[in-house]
Amino acid sequence: MQSVRWVAGAAALLALYVGPASAQETASPKSNQPLAQETPSAGAPVALTLKRAIELALQNSKEIQVAKIQASVADHAALITRAQFMPNLYAGSGAGYTNGIPETPGGRAPSVFNVTYTEQIFNEPLRGQGKEMQEQAKSQKIALRDARNGVITRTAMAYLELGKMRHALELLRKEQESAEKILQVTQERQGEGFELPVEVTKAQLTKAQVVQRILQLEGRQDELEVFLRYQLGLSDEQAIEVTPEELPGEAEQAGDNLVAMAMTSNAGLQLAESDVRAKEFRLKGERRGYFPTLEFVSVYSVLAKFNNYSQFFSAFQRNNFNAGIDMQVPIFSARIKAAISLAQVNLDAAKASLMNKKSEVTAEVRQRTRQVREKDAAKEVARLELQLAQQNVAVLQARFDEGKLNLREMEKARLEENEKWMAYLDANFQKQQAQLELLKTAGQLDKVWQ
Repeated sequence: MQSVRWVAGAAALLALYVGPASAQETASPKSNQPLAQETPSAGAPVALTLKRAIELALQNSKEIQVAKIQASVADHAALITRAQFMPNLYAGSGAGYTNGIPETPGGRAPSVFNVTYTEQIFNEPLRGQGKEMQEQAKSQKIALRDARNGVITRTAMAYLELGKMRHALELLRKEQESAEKILQVTQERQGEGFELPVEVTKAQLTKAQVVQRILQLEGRQDELEVFLRYQLGLSDEQAIEVTPEELPGEAEQAGDNLVAMAMTSNAGLQLAESDVRAKEFRLKGERRGYFPTLEFVSVYSVLAKFNNYSQFFSAFQRNNFNAGIDMQVPIFSARIKAAISLAQVNLDAAKASLMNKKSEVTAEVRQRTRQVREKDAAKEVARLELQLAQQNVAVLQARFDEGKLNLREMEKARLEENEKWMAYLDANFQKQQAQLELLKTAGQLDKVWQ
């Protein structure tokens, strides 16, 4: 931010903003003009700020919609296990023909109509599985937040790069004009015998290189516009107007603070911690598999005489009701022992993954912090080089006005100034890109635009 204040304070840079920058300002909406809160209508040009572009992307992102569905699926899956500890009432019929003792494959007597009630009271392995699935459902909400951060990052980068591309294209078109003037002057001097043919070829090469770069940037501009239209839910032919912006001031964070924030807010780290908790719930439940299991059961059935009950039982009763506790006490169970071993191995693997993730996040935050500093330094170098080139153009312009400098040398100086402008735009965008990646890693990206 200090470099921006220096740019604004330098007299040489005032002329800089009168040219390409002022053209952008006239094309951009007024800062106090309210923006529509709904998606813009199809076909009409839409002027967007960075914040508004992010809001539209969050509203229309297909990735976020899929993440929301996955979170909902995980919530409903967790309810399936939990439902076994809640009342479950079933009605049905086991009516059928019998010849001999009345029985069915399920072990229950044939009945014209029956009602069954079940409810788990004490089943620790099943309860552990339920808590594991509930924790996995929570992890899907973390994945949803991570998807939001991904959408914010990609949208912000595309928006900022599109602004840079359009500014760069303005500069390149001015370079093209200068290159054409240089080529024209060189050809005239060559025709008069004052220049060698090689100088004409050099001028032609300079012009061709500028045209090539214009075509490349126009292609990249088209790619960014297509991407933003898709992200923001705009029509295929809708024009997008962007304004040159800096990231919010909250994006400037100290490296040590971000490391501490990442330990509590990084999505990948939170997912790893959630996985450890889920595996702990599962292991705790499996270890309690040696405890008795209790289930409340009751059955009401209506029997029929045509099933030969009177032939095999001393008394027949049409309406029957049974209720009680189904208890099972494990004495020896190889399955429980194997389940405990598997749960322990899964927990150990989750803990190891968590430790590795903590180390990775700490190292990544520090690395990205250094990158931001380096990009900031590169931006300052590019700013000073641009300022020097502008001052040189001002000096040469004075000499040109006095007739002490020819047009070709003047246009070459303008070409150099435009190149420094391009380098400054690239350095500024690279710093913004590094800031976004740093904030995403630290889990602070969504808070910047709250």
